[in-house]
Amino acid sequence: MQRLRNPRIGIDQGELVLFSEFDSGGSMWTGEGARERRKLVTFQEAYRRPPAVQVSISLWDMDTSAAIRAELVTENITTTDFEVVFRTWADSRIARLRTAWIAMGELPFDDDWDDVD
Repeated sequence: MQRLRNPRIGIDQGELVLFSEFDSGGSMWTGEGARERRKLVTFQEAYRRPPAVQVSISLWDMDTSAAIRAELVTENITTTDFEVVFRTWADSRIARLRTAWIAMGELPFDDDWDDVD
């Protein structure tokens, strides 16, 4: 028999500078073709199962002489962390990018039993 109880919902959020390359001549600013940057974000508290995570751009500094091509996603979401991934391609030039994120999910209870198979 499974005991039912109200879930403990956790919300975690933050901002991070994903990259800043205009002053260092990095490939996001000077390169062409497919480019990617990723950063690992660790939650303040572990979730019971992987939470829902949403990311958004909170600052972008991009050259407008070419088309702005960008993709911002989350990957590898676990109970303790996730990766923010930014991609661009062709001749787009991105000087810097800051992202905001929020995670929502169920937190474990102190008296939860570990799953045993």
